[in-house]
Parts: sequence; structure tokens; C-alpha cells
Amino acid sequence: MKPSKITLFTLALAATSLVSSCKDDENTPDVITTEAELVAHSITPSFLKLTSEFSSVKVYPLLTSEDKLSESPEFVYGSMADGAGLLRNADGTYTLINNIEADYSIARITFDKTFKPVKGEYILNAQATAATAQCSGTLITPEEHGFGPLYLSGGEWGGASKGVFATDPFKSATSASSARMLTAMGQWSTENAVPIGKEAYPNQTVVFIGDDHSDNAIPSGQLGMYVGNRGDLDGGKLYTLKVTSAGINYEMDMQEGVSYDMEFVEMNETQIDLLDAEAKQKGAMGFSRVEDIDWRRGSAANNREVYFCVTGRKKDGLVGKGTFYGRVYKLEMNPEDPTKAGKITCVLDGDKLDGKAKAFHSPDNILVTENYAYIQEDPNGYPDTPDKDHFARLYQYDLRTGALKTVLECNQTTAATQGYGATDDMWEITGMIDVSDIIGIDETFLVITQNHGWVKEDGVPFTDPNAVSDLGASTKEGSMLFIVNGLGR
Repeated sequence: MKPSKITLFTLALAATSLVSSCKDDENTPDVITTEAELVAHSITPSFLKLTSEFSSVKVYPLLTSEDKLSESPEFVYGSMADGAGLLRNADGTYTLINNIEADYSIARITFDKTFKPVKGEYILNAQATAATAQCSGTLITPEEHGFGPLYLSGGEWGGASKGVFATDPFKSATSASSARMLTAMGQWSTENAVPIGKEAYPNQTVVFIGDDHSDNAIPSGQLGMYVGNRGDLDGGKLYTLKVTSAGINYEMDMQEGVSYDMEFVEMNETQIDLLDAEAKQKGAMGFSRVEDIDWRRGSAANNREVYFCVTGRKKDGLVGKGTFYGRVYKLEMNPEDPTKAGKITCVLDGDKLDGKAKAFHSPDNILVTENYAYIQEDPNGYPDTPDKDHFARLYQYDLRTGALKTVLECNQTTAATQGYGATDDMWEITGMIDVSDIIGIDETFLVITQNHGWVKEDGVPFTDPNAVSDLGASTKEGSMLFIVNGLGR
């Protein structure tokens, strides 16, 4: 594909700009220039197939597990890359902070001024996380949140560190074995911890926490919320979502398109089992695995509009209680106090087999811009209707009209013929972030695929020993990072 290039594109950005739809700020610095190019840098082909409606969109493979970076040829882009955040550095280079989920670690990848990846290292390793998977992640920035930079990630499965990790993006790689956990945010099967925009509640920091708790009889994934003073991630209070409308006992009692009353109830416990028990005792709503969360960009009112994915779980004991195929919910937060009465609406219901989301097969990650939500699938392996019989997809949901469109799908059939996995191991689309304002090219995003089943013929794992010292215990599978240009914001 022919590269799209912006040379000496002038931007008014902070000396270090970050992932956001940046607004003018009293601290807006001097004008700087960027020479970012959109071009493929990986030796691996792209296996993302665009639909006809999005045929003008461009997809460029940037980095995969089989690539060697010029300044760190021993670095391995590891197994199940997931959540990410991007920084623009003062010298015009870029830094990507990227969870490597199945290697229980966080990588830092440097891009040169043209946005070519040149160096990789690990700033949090499996020793630091007690071999706990680092799933989705969120970059806190002064532009969006009023403080930072700081990177939050969720400890979900595997080890014992189930909670929220806070990592300095600039920490030394020599300190990769040490971690900071935000204990006030509680222990969950943590998918992500997402602070909403600073305009939502000007004197507070509000962080939503997704609980990817799986249960075969009672939906038990809760939506947590931490509220502290601006920039305080340790001294605030913890809450869980409670639906207060009469007759709503389970998530499947809520119908698509209908708004229900909700509020957040304070929790006293933080230990995972005690927190779960307290939440249930206080009537918190349980979902079939809360996955990623994001908030709408734009005005202060937009910032109080929060979306989250519930990926679903198909078990007989969950019939009529928890979603099988996945849902997307919208929260409209109280404008004065995040803990007070607001509204919750299921905007997309994958269990409604004649509805707009009838093709949903386990929505997982979500990115929300001012006008769209981009929903990424991680198929759970039960495509038992024709509409759901497909590989992982990326959807575009129009927040203004409610229209849902398929942007692209993993082309695993072609990938398998070229030796990149098999068609019976479903890949995942994940880690999508909007980098338009950082690299200075509008409608530009990073997207990641977890390529389950893609392993080396020689059995050597796609795992960096600086992330996981015991390579024999690693997952072995590869990951791919893409840049996508031409999607609406």
C-alpha cells in the first residue's frame, strides 16, 4: 500500500503529548513539528480484512512478534499484546506503553520521528506482577485527566495480584521487577481501570474498574468505581454499580434501548472475595464478565457518558440472568455527584437475535471518541447462529444515530494458508487507541490482534526472557500491532 505522509506538519501540542482528543489548555506550549509517516514497518502481512463500506480505510502492520527492532534486536513483542497508551516525546519521537497479557508484563516501545518502531524493553515483568495477566490499560495524562502521566493496567487472571497496577511510563527497565498497586481500588479479576475526563467532575478523579469475574450460575462481574480528590489514587472511596429500578434483579432483566435508574453504593472491603460478597449483599448488579470501559470525548457532559462491554458467558445456569453473546452498556452519570442517581442503558444486545447487534460474538474492548464507539471482539467459541459464525470483528457504533457497522474482520483463512495459525483458534482484536492528535494525522488509530494459535515451527515461544524468565511456562503465541487510518472520530 502506498504510504500516506505528513512532513513538517505543525501542531500545538504539549512537549509530551498523549492519547486524547486534546483541548486547548492554559499550559499549551510552543509550536512543534512532526514528520510522522503512515507506512508498514513489519515483515508480517496484514490479516485484517476491511468491509466494502470501509474500503477507503488504510491498514499498515507496524510491529509483530517475528520482527527485530534495530536498536534492540533481542526484544520480543510477546504473547497476547493488549491495552496500550501512546506518548509523544519532547524530541519528536514516540513511546508506546503496551500490556503483554500472557507474559504478565508491560513493554515500552520507542518509535522514531517517522513513527517507525526502533526499540523495545520491558518495564514491568512477571516477577513484579506475580505472574498475573496485564489486560486492558489506560494512560492518565494532564491533557485528559489533569495529572500524570501514569499508566494503569488490570491484573486479571493467572497470579495473585488481582487489582490495579500503576506504572510510571518513564521508569527504568532495570526496575522491571518492582510494581506499584493501587490498593484503594480493590481486588477484582481486573480487566481495566479507566479514569474519565477531567471536565466531568472538576475537583475529583473518577476511575471505573471492570471486573471480568466468570460464574456459571450467577452473573458476578461488577462495575467498580473509585472516587478521590483530583490526582489522588490512594485516599478515595470505592463503590459498585447498583440498578435501582424495580424488578431489575439480573442484567438480562434490562432490555435494549430502555434506560433504568442506577447509583453507586460504597464498599468497605477491598480483598477480592470479601469485596465480591459485600457487593452482592448490597445489591450490586452482576454482569457476565465486565470487560473494557471508556468515556465519550468532547464536552463535560460527554465526559460523564461512560460505555462498557460485557463479553458474555454461555452456561445453562445463566439463562435469563447473564448475557451469552455480549452487550454494550451506556451510563449517564449524575452531573453533580458520580455516586448519585443516574441512568444505565443497554445500547447493544448480542442476545437479541433479530436486533442490530445480532452478529455480536463476545465484545471485549471498546474505544470511545466524540461521535463513535469502536467495539472489538474476542470470540468465546460458540458461533451457534449464522450471524455469529465469523472471526473476530471490529465494529463502529454511531453514538448520534445508533447505527452499527462492521469495519473489518480477522482474515484467519488467508493467515492459515501462510502459516500464521489455524482457523480453529479464534484471534482477538484489542488495544485500540486514538493517536490522531499525537502523531498529527487525523482519523488515525492503533489496533492490536492476539493471534491465538500462531506459534513458531521450532517451538521457541514468542516471549522475551526479560518479561518471563521461565520460557517453558510461556504461552508462545504471537501478537500483531497495526496502524489504521481513515476511521471517523
